[in-house]
Amino acid sequence: MPLSTHRGRYYSVMDALQNWLILRGRGFCTLAGTWARPLRLGAQALVAALSPSTYNRAMLQVVQKQVYFTAWQILPGFALFCALFSVLIILIVGETARDFGLYQYALELVMRILVLELLPLMTALFVALRTGAAMNTEVALMQIQNELGALERIGVDPFRLEILPRIIGGTVSVLAMTAVNIVVGLALAHLIIVDLQPWSLAPGEFSRVVGDVLNPAAQLALWLKTAAFGLAVTVIPIAEGMGTPQKLYYAPISVLRGMVRVFFVLMLLETAALALLYV
Repeated sequence: MPLSTHRGRYYSVMDALQNWLILRGRGFCTLAGTWARPLRLGAQALVAALSPSTYNRAMLQVVQKQVYFTAWQILPGFALFCALFSVLIILIVGETARDFGLYQYALELVMRILVLELLPLMTALFVALRTGAAMNTEVALMQIQNELGALERIGVDPFRLEILPRIIGGTVSVLAMTAVNIVVGLALAHLIIVDLQPWSLAPGEFSRVVGDVLNPAAQLALWLKTAAFGLAVTVIPIAEGMGTPQKLYYAPISVLRGMVRVFFVLMLLETAALALLYV
């Protein structure tokens, strides 16, 4: 075979490899930029939320409205749903423990499965589907219609006016709804396992088990995880909306991407929390 033919094949292979690397590099840069936006926005929001100067009267009013629409408006219905779900989990765990002769451990299993894991995750998923998607849509439409840029041109900071109140209100809502659902879950666990089955636990055993499971370290991990859930279900949809191209048909695409990324991050946070707690 002539030498020129070998050279031609060599150069064609190298050109194909170069093109492949360029495409992969562009894809990686795009992916990194997509994830860098919510990280940057989350860090900016966290710093602003911890600054006392952030909370003037106008900011508190907007945050109050956000908490009302995100949490207070739907709290009774969602608390009832979580109560029914908690009763189901308590009965399943209790009957399973009884079948294996481990009924004395049923309360601890309920605490670890329901209170520490399921209720916080359910609350975050519910807020993501109800409020996170709405935030994503609102911010995406503002970005498409150039409302954020218009605010900047007249000297108004869109971050403090439109973005930060949504993040703070959504995160506070996740924390508050999780706290309510945990209290309801604990009350139902006491009712079913202690009051309706008074022979299953010794006097004072309920308080001892709750104290052992919900020790200070576990509570710190629980509320840090819940706060991270709250930031995830607000920051990621908003950041996705802010990165929407100024074409109207990109709005539903932005919402879909935001919800997929929220679900991925929630599962990642839950997995990391389980690994730190039990591994």
